[in-house]
Amino acid sequence: MKHKFTLLLALTFFFLLSLPTLASVDTVATFSAAMQKEIKAVVITPKDYNDSKEYPVVYLLHGYSGDYKAWLNQVPQLENYADQYDLIIVTPDGNFGSWYWDSPEVEGSKYETYVGKELVEFIDQKYSTIDSREGRAITGLSMGGHGALYLAFRHQETYGTAGSLSGGVDIAPFPENWEMKKYLGTKAENPARWEEYSVMFQSNRLIANKLKLIISCGTEDFFYNVNVKLHEKLAYNNIPHTFMTGPGGHSWDYWRDAVQYQLLFFHNYFEGNK
Repeated sequence: MKHKFTLLLALTFFFLLSLPTLASVDTVATFSAAMQKEIKAVVITPKDYNDSKEYPVVYLLHGYSGDYKAWLNQVPQLENYADQYDLIIVTPDGNFGSWYWDSPEVEGSKYETYVGKELVEFIDQKYSTIDSREGRAITGLSMGGHGALYLAFRHQETYGTAGSLSGGVDIAPFPENWEMKKYLGTKAENPARWEEYSVMFQSNRLIANKLKLIISCGTEDFFYNVNVKLHEKLAYNNIPHTFMTGPGGHSWDYWRDAVQYQLLFFHNYFEGNK
């Protein structure tokens, strides 16, 4: 009986050793000098992460009413994707409804500066990253889809590729929604500002082949029409991009499926820049 128990322990030990290790998930506290406060983010590093190698980074932004934990809570497969594509995934906190702007109305809401500059600097200092635009991607869902493209269009020296999942890429049709007027003032009183702070307007900054783009939106999504409008504008201005549509609404069922295609898109971009 003793020998059988010893054998069982040995087999259990070797079985545990044979199990694949998973990505490492950390919650980090970062300090924003622009906002004078601590902000949390989830950082997923691949299972074979080590400091002797430099890794590309994907910044993944949450939507309105979400937080830094939302992506991993809803899509735990992100750990597998970090392993599969050998990259770092960062999901920062964008506050309840900041829209990732440096707000002209709310003092202390400077999430463009935080996500577009301060967080990137923190990640590059703390982790072994490819410290150049060729090693960085940014995408997000809904408010975060708008934020990802808004930041990428305005910081093309920082990101080499960007995406959006069901992004609110044109805010003009929604002047009373999602607290945007809290951060921009009312559209009626600030029409020029509402244009300037929209992805649709910021797309005028693009030049062909500077930024590798992928835009996804479900055909039943209330943001579908504005995504089609952005796609048509980019095509008219000869800005190459990938535009993916298919059945789906404004839901995690759609985002859970669509994000894996965007991560593959980013992986192919990173591989092409090695």
